[in-house]
This record gives sequence, C-alpha cells and structure tokens, in this order.
Amino acid sequence: MGKKLKILLASPEVHPFAKTGGLADMAGSLPRALSNLGHDVRVIMPYYKCVSGGNREIRPASAHIDVPLGPVRQRGWLFEGRLDGGLPVYLVNHQAYYYRDQLYGENGRDYHDNAERFIFFSRSILEACKALSFRPDIIHCHDWQTGLVPAYLRTLYAGDDFFRNTRSVFTVHNLGYQGNFPSFYLQAANLPWELFTPEGVELYGHFSFLKTGLVFGDVLTTVSPSYGKEILDPEFGFGLDGVLRKRDQDLFGVLNGADYREWDPARDPLIKKNYGPGSLAGKIACKKDLIRKFSLKVDERAPIVSMVTRLSYQKGIDLVMEGADALLKSGAAFVLLGSGDPAYQDFFVALSKRRRDRCACLIGFDEESAHQIMAGSDILLMPSFYEPCGLTQIYGLKYGAVPLVRAVGGLRDTVQEFNPGTGKGAGFKFKPFETKQMLKAARKALAVYKDKDLWRRLLVNGMSKDYSWDQSAARYCGLYLKALRKPARAGI
Repeated sequence: MGKKLKILLASPEVHPFAKTGGLADMAGSLPRALSNLGHDVRVIMPYYKCVSGGNREIRPASAHIDVPLGPVRQRGWLFEGRLDGGLPVYLVNHQAYYYRDQLYGENGRDYHDNAERFIFFSRSILEACKALSFRPDIIHCHDWQTGLVPAYLRTLYAGDDFFRNTRSVFTVHNLGYQGNFPSFYLQAANLPWELFTPEGVELYGHFSFLKTGLVFGDVLTTVSPSYGKEILDPEFGFGLDGVLRKRDQDLFGVLNGADYREWDPARDPLIKKNYGPGSLAGKIACKKDLIRKFSLKVDERAPIVSMVTRLSYQKGIDLVMEGADALLKSGAAFVLLGSGDPAYQDFFVALSKRRRDRCACLIGFDEESAHQIMAGSDILLMPSFYEPCGLTQIYGLKYGAVPLVRAVGGLRDTVQEFNPGTGKGAGFKFKPFETKQMLKAARKALAVYKDKDLWRRLLVNGMSKDYSWDQSAARYCGLYLKALRKPARAGI
C-alpha cells in the first residue's frame, strides 16, 4: 500500500442513516472500501430527523461549531455514529435546519431555506475538522449540497495553516440537480462578490452551488465513464458543459460499486429463499412470493417485469406509460415500486386498479419490498433518458432480474447486450429514446425468456458479474493522490 491518507467524505445523505437515492449508498459503502485499503476515513453529514429515529447508537461528539451566515453566527453541535466496521460518521446538528420530515423538501417542493441549510453544512464541514482536530488530506465532497467546500478552501480558508495541505475532490452524481439560488446568498455564504461572474459561481444569474464545486474542486469526478463523457455535450450538460470542457483534464468517470453485503440473494435475509448462480430454485420461490405479495393473477411461468425507481422524466417514465398496455398484452406482468411526480404516481395507481390481475404499484420506498421485487421479478426495466450510474441495474444483475435498459451513462457501462448465438452478455439495451425501441428490446427479452436454457445462461452471466467497490476504491485513491499533487491555490 502507498501513502496512508486521511480522508473526510462529506455527503448530504449516507446509508443507513438517511437515504433518498444512490448517493447515500455510495457514501455508505465507499468509506468502508477505502478503509480496507488502509486509509483513515471519516464521514460527515447533517443530523436529520430520520437519523434520530434509526436503530444505531448516536452519541454527542463533545464539540460544537460556530458558523457565520452573513453577519449572524449560527451554532451547531456534533454527534457521532458508526458505519459497519466502526468508521465514524459525524452528524451536524442544527434542529431548525435539519429536524424535518424530509431531507430536501416536501410535497414536490424544495424547502425555502435550502441555501442557508447547506451553506451552514458546507462551512460546518471545515469547522468540524478543527473542532475534532482531524486534519484531512482529502475532503471528498458529493453533489451541490457540499459544493461550497472547495471554494471555502480556496478563499476564506486559503491562509489557514490547518488546511494548508488539504485538497478537494468533488463528485457529481447528477448534473440535473444544481442548487441554484438568488445571488444575495453569496453574502450569506460570506464569499467575495467578485466570484459572481460567468467564470466563477454565477450560472444564468443565479449563485450555483454545483458550479462552485466544479470551478473550485481540485479533481472532479462523476459516477460512470460514459456519463463523464456525456456531460461534456450540451444534451446532457444542463448548461454546465462549457465549464466541464474547460476542466476536462481534471474530470474523471469512476463507476459506482455495489455493496454485496446488503445486495446478494445468496444471503439476503429479506427475501423468501436464498439462491445464487449455482442454484436457482430459490428464485422460483421468490417469484411465487412476489405474486402472492401483490395478489397477481398469474403463475410463475409468466414473465414479471419490474421497476424500482424514482418517478421522474429522467427515468424514462413517459416511455413506460405509453408502452404499458403493449407490455401487458405481451403476456408479462408488471410490478412497480417508486415515488415522485404526482402525475406519474396517479397514472400507475390507476393502471394497477384497471389491470389488477397482472399489474401492481406500490407508491413510496420500502427497502424490504425493493429486495423482494428484485428477487421475484424476471426483467428489470430502466429506460432512462439519462443515467449517471444507476445501482439498480447492478443489483438486478446479481438477483437475476435481467436489466432492460437504455444505453446511456452507467447503464451503458454495466449492461452488456445478450447475444443468443454466443450465449454472452447479461441484458438488453436500446438507444433511441422512443417507446417503440423500448418495446422492441422487450420483445427480444421475452423471446429469450421462452427458451429456458438460454434464459438460465443469461441469468448466470449476470449473477456472476462483480461490481463491488474494491476496484473503484483503488481508482479513487489514485485520484486523491492526483489532487494532492496540485499546488495550493487561492481564488479561481
């Protein structure tokens, strides 16, 4: 092993403490993989209301932090929990900001003070390092909620000897979520007004937290090689492709890994019966259990197509809505678990009532149901308009829920098209964002499904794939060292 690094991973959500999506999975898994490589790894996140309702011990860290928001100082308190393996997770407590029913907003609307909430969190990350006497080599920041940290290191803290050797890595999980706020929040962040330029933190007249991270981060990453290339083009750049092209020498795509301690049908305690590529009998038992759970009027010979997803345009929901009747007429059953846009939710609730014999819909998210759907279904549908990485398809491969995906981002990188002639590949893909192309891929999948020998070969191919964190963690270590070789800089 090379140099032992001190790494602070900063994220707005971390599984199992708080989760809305794949970001939390990464923030909970990558630290353990880095620790296994011999590094000193800590994690920091806000202390949300849902954290206090969990079953993990949370104790005071005997430290408080004072953070200026404009001319006013806000006080927060640090608490400490542990990831599996004993890694410390520091929780920034400020009840007025974080003791709420959700993490970022409710009823489809962001909280009105999200700018203040995450200015406070970003500044708290640095003040917590001092309060805890933890001098990180690397602060690995995730998404717009931590985007100010790299800027603080290069401005307000540029002359602070405590952070003299600290560098930042900024990871974008989804360029569509940018944290854009009115310009007056620059004052609340105590950042100099001269940064509010097109070369700095300004984006179409707004103060962009995401752009701030992209401009100031020493090294930039995103969560799959293909997405790292796609965001350099206007179609997927969300107005930031020009910024990213300027920094393309510092931008790297690193594929997310899966935590197979939680997502492995061979030892999953949440499913009806365990199974693996060498013995698929348990898969049939799980399928029967899924049919029973959702009261479907089909037997285990019928193919079950599933989705475990956020209900948003990004996830290709419009294609599924347009193609749902054709899919059901093909003889397949359909099971969906997800939440999001109310119009999408209403559509699938109505569909499940109209076709309750072979269609079921569960609005919301439930970890146990997600595992059971993955174990009991045959085909996992992910027709995303764009997909930075996606973990669901990686789980699907392991569980024998064959991914049927649009060939973008991480879906393109992780799903190899199945070739019935050679028996190689592990899923099905289509490219044009069209319902007819999705249904064409579905027909191909269903044709293979009818050939039980071919289907078994397909399942074994996918279940034998290894997308664990080990390789990705090693890649991140290389990027941390690259960031550390950067000279200390102030300003842009």
